[in-house]
Amino acid sequence: MRNVSHMLARKGSNVTTVLPSTTVLDALKMMADQNIGSVVVMEDDIFLGIMTERDYSRKVILKGKSSTDTTVAEIMSSEFPSIKKNDSIEYCMELLSAQNLRYLPVMENGRLAGIISINDVVKETIMEHEVTISHLQTYIQS
Repeated sequence: MRNVSHMLARKGSNVTTVLPSTTVLDALKMMADQNIGSVVVMEDDIFLGIMTERDYSRKVILKGKSSTDTTVAEIMSSEFPSIKKNDSIEYCMELLSAQNLRYLPVMENGRLAGIISINDVVKETIMEHEVTISHLQTYIQS
């Protein structure tokens, strides 16, 4: 059974980080340049939260705030269930679905070890099913 550590090994554990004082506009530019949907908010190597495109649309655009005057600390999401590297893909899918989340921080010894997204979990699930199908085909043909 594959788990979070397998997923991080495949995708990598590098994350794009910003300081809480970073303006939303600067964070959005980073996200656009790197074609990503979120940035991790950290200060002094401490995980504080994640700013997502969803946070931007709901907490800046819909509230008529300015992207140049608002900091990521003001709009970031910080209430995440943290997961560990040995947690299963199924457990992650349950958390993401039950709490309507798109990202989960992976914590190890109180420090951020990586971020997984709903897309990562779906890809991993599909890969796992493809392996099972291949094994079944081999079994049937032999």
